[in-house]
Amino acid sequence: MHKVLHAASGYLELGMIAEADGEIENLAPEDKNRKEVLEVRLEIYREAKVWSLMEVAARELWKRHPDEPVYWTNLAWAVRRLDSIVAARDILLEAVERFPGDAMTQFNLGCNACQMGNLNIGKERVAKASELDAKFKLLALDDPDLEPLWKEIEGGGGL
Repeated sequence: MHKVLHAASGYLELGMIAEADGEIENLAPEDKNRKEVLEVRLEIYREAKVWSLMEVAARELWKRHPDEPVYWTNLAWAVRRLDSIVAARDILLEAVERFPGDAMTQFNLGCNACQMGNLNIGKERVAKASELDAKFKLLALDDPDLEPLWKEIEGGGGL
């Protein structure tokens, strides 16, 4: 199974989504619902922009592993694209209560706030994410959700 997951991940890195999915489909039925497989499926669906299937995989991982913040952010990502930004924000607000020190959750809340027109909250959340993990300051420069803040980020305007 690990060989198949490695191959599928390699195909994904190359942008070969159909091939990655094909590798997963070759797994035995009893392996297709394992955590590692669902994680790769989630990434396949994200890359393919198949939000309904991404949401199914994300929700299953979230249900099984509610103490891992990454599954909350993945679920919010899918729900935002499938349902609404408000529904995604609600998931992230619950996640940030459980995991206040998770930089990715803070960052995603910042992105959502900016897209909802709440630039001050967005700036605060991105600043908090950057405080927790410096890589988020660089990520903020490329995330289109944060475009309203780019001039401030580039100029060192308080992040």
